[in-house]
Amino acid sequence: MVADGLESLINSSGEATVVGKAHSLAEAKKMLERIEIEVLLLDIGLPDGSGIDFCSQIKAQCPNIKILMLTSYSELSIIMRALELGASGYILKNAMTEEILEGIRTVAGGERFLCDEVNRLLKKKSVQPVKLSRREQELLQLIVAGFSSTEIADKMILGYETIKSYRKNLLLKLDVHNTAQLVKSSIEQKLV
Repeated sequence: MVADGLESLINSSGEATVVGKAHSLAEAKKMLERIEIEVLLLDIGLPDGSGIDFCSQIKAQCPNIKILMLTSYSELSIIMRALELGASGYILKNAMTEEILEGIRTVAGGERFLCDEVNRLLKKKSVQPVKLSRREQELLQLIVAGFSSTEIADKMILGYETIKSYRKNLLLKLDVHNTAQLVKSSIEQKLV
């Protein structure tokens, strides 16, 4: 259904024409052998394998094809891997029609295209690493270890209110809203 809807959308736009459609990697491989394609819209989750792994195969066999990932996967590691393996662009399936058409135009023109949501994710990741003071680092390690604010105050020989203030600063610095997010973010950023 999604593929049929996309085909109709693209064909009616007057900007591009769908020359083939495949619902699996095997079908896509056969299609690429017999049809000349400028831009390939590719999903990640296919019934017989990963579209990401298929990117490098396509680029090896048909280096001139531009690959535009069109998927529901918004995890940063997946996006980065797709781009590293040869995707020229990445669009989430919840993107607006105009954004999909813009993505096709952009990658066809030889430039990289990222939908707004993916662009924000990548910019957030590329922000300068968080700098923590020695005390903040110590506090963070104790939080990750599971100690309560009262226990941390005793261990650090500081007042409870001071610990609360440090904890609040850590939440702000790491741009998170609660302890669970703080722990997750600090581990992801290798701060502990």
